[in-house]
Amino acid sequence: MLKMNSMRPFVGLLILLIGPFSVFAQTATTNRNVILRRDASTASVALAHLPQGARLTLVDDAPTSGFYHVRTEDDQVGWVWSKFVSLASPRASTSVPTPAPPIPPQPPETSCDPSLWTHVYHPARLIVKQQCISVTGTIVDATAGKQPDGVRHEPDGDTHGWLKVDAQFENLLNAGNISDEGGNLVFEIVCRFPVTQQDAKAACANYTDQVSLPPVGSHVQIVGTLVQDTFHAKWMEIHPVTRITVLP
Repeated sequence: MLKMNSMRPFVGLLILLIGPFSVFAQTATTNRNVILRRDASTASVALAHLPQGARLTLVDDAPTSGFYHVRTEDDQVGWVWSKFVSLASPRASTSVPTPAPPIPPQPPETSCDPSLWTHVYHPARLIVKQQCISVTGTIVDATAGKQPDGVRHEPDGDTHGWLKVDAQFENLLNAGNISDEGGNLVFEIVCRFPVTQQDAKAACANYTDQVSLPPVGSHVQIVGTLVQDTFHAKWMEIHPVTRITVLP
């Protein structure tokens, strides 16, 4: 159990994250064939070649050294030359945020580690729906067999895993989970893998992940923060994950 004085450094951060606010990521499309690069430089390594019309989400609204920091539809993160990107029209100020799904009652012993927020990359993109939640379900393969552990290895070092939730938690899923995540709840263990994304390295510096990741097919309890990711299809996630426990 965390002592109160050990939580004080995180109170301000949690208040900021928990407060209701609307964050809408800027979307864009490529206006010609373009190279997705690892860094904001024409000398940087090419990560992918994107065709004209490829849809992107801006990681940062303002360009750096003439490049936009972007995320592709298949979750690659890199830099593209800004002249080859056309920004979508801004959302109207009257846009209505996706309503928060109702939260099932939680057992009193549920507790999360607030210090993990120190290691969350770009936390402003996440809307906190519940500070700490316990969800049960079965881990399923989010990689179509490409990774033995069944989770995507994100450039920011996090997992991108799938939990097929038990029936009582199906109301946590939203349209983004259904359309883009196979009807599963996403879970992210922070700093699980080597960080290849340059601007995410600071978040994982001097930190080693201690969360156990059971194999695909395990029936588990996942404890962590329930958030909505304002990038991509605005799906629901447990991010960061405090712990995963295998159930009988």
